[in-house]
Amino acid sequence: MSFQHPSDAPSISSLGSLTTSNGNPVHNNQTSTTAGPTGPVLIQDFHLIDKLAHFDRERIPERVVHAKGAGAHGVFEVTHDISDLTVAKFLSEVGKKTPVFVRFSTVGGEMGSADTARDPRGFAVKFYTEEGNWDMVGNNTPVFFIRDPLKFPDFIHTQKRNPRTNLGDADMFWDFLSLVPESIHQVTVLMSDRGIPDGYRHMNGYSGHTLALVDKEGNYKYVKWHFKTDQGIKCLHAKEAAPLAGTDPDYATRDLFNNIEKGNFPSWSVYVQIVEPEQAKKLDFDILDITKVLPHKEFPLIPVGKMTLNRNPENYFAETEQSAFSPSNMVPGIAPTADRMLQGRLFSYPDTHRYRLGPNFAQIPINAPLSGVNNHQRGVFGDIGTFDYTLSDVDFKQANGLFSLFTEDEKNRLASNIADGLSGAQKFIQDRQLAVFKRVNPDYAARVAAELQKRA
Repeated sequence: MSFQHPSDAPSISSLGSLTTSNGNPVHNNQTSTTAGPTGPVLIQDFHLIDKLAHFDRERIPERVVHAKGAGAHGVFEVTHDISDLTVAKFLSEVGKKTPVFVRFSTVGGEMGSADTARDPRGFAVKFYTEEGNWDMVGNNTPVFFIRDPLKFPDFIHTQKRNPRTNLGDADMFWDFLSLVPESIHQVTVLMSDRGIPDGYRHMNGYSGHTLALVDKEGNYKYVKWHFKTDQGIKCLHAKEAAPLAGTDPDYATRDLFNNIEKGNFPSWSVYVQIVEPEQAKKLDFDILDITKVLPHKEFPLIPVGKMTLNRNPENYFAETEQSAFSPSNMVPGIAPTADRMLQGRLFSYPDTHRYRLGPNFAQIPINAPLSGVNNHQRGVFGDIGTFDYTLSDVDFKQANGLFSLFTEDEKNRLASNIADGLSGAQKFIQDRQLAVFKRVNPDYAARVAAELQKRA
């Protein structure tokens, strides 16, 4: 299977001369066509008009979220047979290789923001399979802040700048989180030592969403995908990250590019967690709730393959910046579920690509499949309505489990990291958020309260 990407296009040197966009040779790239030596420029100068028109339009809007990122090409190889679970052809046999393009990113910041911000990291993988593209669009955290897409625009706005001051705003951020206690699991991850990965090579990737694997009989099982870094988890403490934001804001981008360029190819071991539909009914939480994880003791990781990144983009704009990932890009054998956030993303991602890149975004070489796209989506009749989740103790159970795993030092750093941000919010918001921490574990709340008192 051959894979063509933008760097395979003929170079200027191979063509022999500079050309216009339609391939005509350019005889003079320094001087416009004019009416006489000092006369006005003529509109008949196609090369001038072509060059200016392209220049006027060569930038595209930055992503609303995940604006800053780094990408690389690589290959995914099947190491373990799971063909009994899915008819996806790229998973059909051990040793099978599929080209991939991966984009890592921060979430809330702009294009010029620092790579070392305390922020989740995007982890998006485009598999160029013989049945079309499968996009595994995940993060470096296995959970998320919210579980209903109606809240997503509101949440992202809290990550952006205050419309009046154009500055980050602790009130906006913590006001939202304290009003949405379902966020506590992700907040605990984000404010822990893993909140700032040491570059993109040293972090895991997760589908987050519960997807489905479909076998040849049409039966399905729930699945969560895990990409475990073979380089080992490494994170930065806040005191290490802050100076880097000023001295090397492109820290993670540089690290990824330089290591691949030197032949130090990063890799990830890929696993799945499998849940039978009947098992899902017995869980004490909704398997389709992205604020929850599946316990590994009950649902151990099953090895699938290895992903290795071995080639940098030849053109950042053409490949990394114009890459377009969507969870709606699915191949036969991998299907969506009724996960509310996933359902919202199935629409929102391709919709934003149509705005940012235009309606023909799938024809851009980095996004073009090796064959026609063949989405495989299944649905069933069900009751339709605005059914809200009822907040219960189970919403705090997993966050407590995570908190209880931390060492004393990790708990202290968690409380300190939270207080660094929460101390900037108003007192009534602090109190509301402390009440959320208390529902997780009284010790959690007490540690944060103590850190806030130091900053009062």
